[in-house]
Amino acid sequence: MSAIVSTSVSQKTHWWQSRTFRRFARHRLAMLGVVMITVLALTCIIGPFLLPFDELFIDLRARFAPPLTGYHIFGTDPLGRDLAARLFMAGRISLLVGFFAMLLSTAIGTVIGVCAGYYGGRIGVALMRFVDAFLSFPSIFLLLALAAFIKPSPFMITVIIAITSWMEIARIVEAEVRSLRERDFVLAARMLGLSNSWIMFRELLPNVIGPIIVAATLTVARAILLEAYVSFLGYGIQPPLPSWGNMLNGAQQYLDRAPWLAIVPGVAITLAVTSFNFIGDGLRDALDARSDHS
Repeated sequence: MSAIVSTSVSQKTHWWQSRTFRRFARHRLAMLGVVMITVLALTCIIGPFLLPFDELFIDLRARFAPPLTGYHIFGTDPLGRDLAARLFMAGRISLLVGFFAMLLSTAIGTVIGVCAGYYGGRIGVALMRFVDAFLSFPSIFLLLALAAFIKPSPFMITVIIAITSWMEIARIVEAEVRSLRERDFVLAARMLGLSNSWIMFRELLPNVIGPIIVAATLTVARAILLEAYVSFLGYGIQPPLPSWGNMLNGAQQYLDRAPWLAIVPGVAITLAVTSFNFIGDGLRDALDARSDHS
C-alpha cells in the first residue's frame, strides 16, 4: 500500500511543473509584465501607508512643488496635494475597475458565446446578431453615451465598461464551442442523458478556458484604458476621488508649468497596460501546444 501511495505521489504534477507554466516562464516579456504589474499593484496597495500625506491633504504653500521636493517624491498638484499619494490611491481604483470590469465582461461574453456555439441554429444566429449589433457601435461612443446618463461612480463605471467590452470574448467562445460541440466526448455526454447546461459548462467550457484567459487578460488592459479615457473626458470617476484618468484631466492645463502632473499618471497607465498586454501574449503562446514544436 505504501509503495502504491508513494508511486501516486511521485507521479503527481504540480502546476509549476507543467509544460504550460514552463512555456510561460520562458517568455521574457510575459515575465517582465508579471514583475511590472506585481510591483505596480503592491506599490498602490502599500504606498499610501508609507507616505506622510493622504490623497486629500491640501498644503497651499507647497503648490506645484516639483518631484523630489522634501517628502513629495512625485511633486504636488495645483492644490498642494501630494502627487504620489494621489497616484497610489488612483492606482487602486483604476486597477480594481479594470479587474472587475474584466470579470463581468468575461462572464457575460462566456455565457452568450457558449450558448450560441452549443445550440447553433436560430438561437445561435440570434445571439450572434445581438453581438454584431453591439459591435456595430463604436465602443468608446457607446461608453460615453452610457456614462453621460448615469451618475459616475467606480461601480457604475465598471459596469459600463463591462457592458461595452464583452463582445469579442463572446465571438471567441462561440467559435471554439462550435468547433467542439460534435466531438465524441460531447456526443457521449448526450447519450448519457446529461443536461445541456451540464454539457455546456462542465464539458465544453473547460476545453475553451485557454482562449478565455488570454482574452480576459487583454480585457484588463483595455478596461484600464477605457476608464482613463472616460475619466479624462470628465464622464468617469469624479474628483476628489482620484483615478489615473481624472489626474490627466486635471493636468492638461498645466502642461507647460508642471509637466510632471501628466507624466506621472501617464507612465502608470502605460506600465499597467503594457504589462497586461505582455502577460496576454505570454499566455497565448504558453497555451498553444504547437509552441513546443516551434
